[in-house]
Amino acid sequence: MNILVIGGGGREHAIVDVLSRSRHADKIYCAPGNAGIAEKAECVPFKDTDVDALLRFAEEKHIDLTVVGPEAALAVGIVDRFRAEGLTIFGHTKAATRIESSKEFAKQLMEQYHIPTAAYRSFDNYKEALAYVQSRPLPAVIKYDGLAAGKGVIIAQSLDEADEALRDMLLDERFGQGRVVIEDFLQGPEFSFMCFVNGNNVYPMPLAQDHKRAFDGDKGLNTGGMGAYTPLPFITADDYEFALHHILEPTARAMVSEGCPLTGVLYGGLMKTKDGIKVIEFNARFGDPETEVVLPLLQTDAVELFYAIAKGGNMPSLQWSDKPVIGVVMASNGYPNGYKKDFAITIDPQYDGILYHMGTRREGTQLLTNGGRVLMVISTADTLDEARRKVYRNIEYIHCDNLFYRRDI
Repeated sequence: MNILVIGGGGREHAIVDVLSRSRHADKIYCAPGNAGIAEKAECVPFKDTDVDALLRFAEEKHIDLTVVGPEAALAVGIVDRFRAEGLTIFGHTKAATRIESSKEFAKQLMEQYHIPTAAYRSFDNYKEALAYVQSRPLPAVIKYDGLAAGKGVIIAQSLDEADEALRDMLLDERFGQGRVVIEDFLQGPEFSFMCFVNGNNVYPMPLAQDHKRAFDGDKGLNTGGMGAYTPLPFITADDYEFALHHILEPTARAMVSEGCPLTGVLYGGLMKTKDGIKVIEFNARFGDPETEVVLPLLQTDAVELFYAIAKGGNMPSLQWSDKPVIGVVMASNGYPNGYKKDFAITIDPQYDGILYHMGTRREGTQLLTNGGRVLMVISTADTLDEARRKVYRNIEYIHCDNLFYRRDI
């Protein structure tokens, strides 16, 4: 098969990596890709939301399977367009992607179908939203209703913080014109439960935990994720069964009932609270950086799997390794705020593990930084402790003047 992967980050590098191991993968393209992806796929210079250009390319190159990484591409309806032209594509329709692209849609769905989540109200009026926050206990969870590249959630510890966030989202329209969802604050460890979904059929992946804050000890701003690991010692078998049978599966059935079935990945961002497991958010695609620690465990042929989900055909038997995996993100100084690019990266030959590129480019033979999150160092071992020692040892073999990372993943 000729395969096209859409996106250019660490998640897409992991997708390209697992697809490249398939006996069905003839030629793999990636749009736009990055320097690491270029070692396993031909990178083509199209934005992930340039649906017209991507569609023309897929038709010209006789692409047999397209796999969508980023939520932005799904939200602009790339799956609808490709399917209308008879092309096979892994990902959700624009209507189904609302489970991520509209926080309000997701909350209404959970309320209607009795899927456990925090109590909420939604607003498009700044004064009404602020009055609601003032009437409720702090902290308050304030979410921009649309897509915000992982930066549209504020946990306001004070009324001043809440006021600033509401002004930012509703008056200054930082992420565009829209609404906010204000939720009750929940406490407990968070975890990510991703599943392959086709209609009513749900196929779980190994659980992972992401680390969102920029600095050690969960300090600093929220980021797109500074590291992840699997398996999760704090999740019991009962927790897993509850999450699968009372959250992920009912959500897939609910989307069928709403006339917008899922045909890709459903990501449950969940929290283990004192009152049980509840949904923090849903995403309509592979999580990043969780994908980078989960997909290396896939033992099933990835092309057969993705093709079956996209076409609704017979699923291959899903097989996963149970080895622990840990990944640590190396990010540009200043991230998630402003940062500089084009710092040289060198990697010693002693490096022993998987290395996924998140934001890199090449100039001649020189590898350069080209994003906020730059590299994700991945290690596997027989125990989590051993994998953790290995991943931090490997980081010492990577040299760059402008990268930082958390030391407590």
